[in-house]
Amino acid sequence: MAELIIIFREVLEASLIIGILYTYLKKSKNESALRMLWSGVIGAIFLSIVISFVFQIIAGGFEGNSSKIFEGVVMIIASIVLTTMIIWMAQNKNISEDLKSKAKKSLSSGFKYGIFTLAFVAVFREGVEIILFLYAIAIKDGISFFPSLIGAILGLLAGYAIFVQGIKIPLKKFFNVTSVFLVFVAAGMLTYGVHELESGGVIPYYGGNIKVEESSITAIRSNGSSKSFNLNQEKKARKWASRIWDINPSKNEDGSYPLFHDKGAIGGLFKGFFGYNGDPSLIEFVTWIISIIGLNYLYKRIGKRKI
Repeated sequence: MAELIIIFREVLEASLIIGILYTYLKKSKNESALRMLWSGVIGAIFLSIVISFVFQIIAGGFEGNSSKIFEGVVMIIASIVLTTMIIWMAQNKNISEDLKSKAKKSLSSGFKYGIFTLAFVAVFREGVEIILFLYAIAIKDGISFFPSLIGAILGLLAGYAIFVQGIKIPLKKFFNVTSVFLVFVAAGMLTYGVHELESGGVIPYYGGNIKVEESSITAIRSNGSSKSFNLNQEKKARKWASRIWDINPSKNEDGSYPLFHDKGAIGGLFKGFFGYNGDPSLIEFVTWIISIIGLNYLYKRIGKRKI
């Protein structure tokens, strides 16, 4: 479900930017600039689709630890981009006036492709962000097409309602609420990125201990619990030992996950929304806590957005 909220917000942001530019150009009765506006939108959508296919091809070329490292890096980049978006939204006090000023400057300068560039950059930026975020969510939780489609449709409908129907939507409240939600999503992405880098061997497992014996390896967690592994399973043993707790219930007899397992129906929702993990490593837990506290501090420090 995280994809629904993220895509809804991304599409709405793009719709708001294009809507502001469209309204300004329509009032100025500049038909050639309007054509450039829509050309920029179409061009950005097309290029975003091309990049999504290229990205999938590149991602599919990694295997084993390389795949883990690639996914970890993508998750961390997605987290940084999402954080930047949250901060940018909080910093910009009057996006409408800023865009109108840029449009006016572009028209007065006589630069033919100024409006095209404004529209293209706005939509393309959102498109690239969507690609990154969806891939990151797919790595962590899997992704559903239907919620993504619903999010995009709702974003377009909200933009249409605002600029065509003149309906007033409490955007300030919406962006404030979703920004708090996205702080948790960003923290979850960052934490899972660290998890993947641990799995890929870039970040060593910390916490716990292992004892290599003649016929087995004994992994010992910091809470004193232990488990035996085969001699060829040292990596698994270190991973198990590094977990600071494990509150995931055992699988059901049919092989499915219980509701509150982090891969179950309810646990999975919490994992997608808040970065919940039933058996985190010490580094994952510390990363999640620091990122939650840090992002909330930054958001509150910067201030709330006004539209």
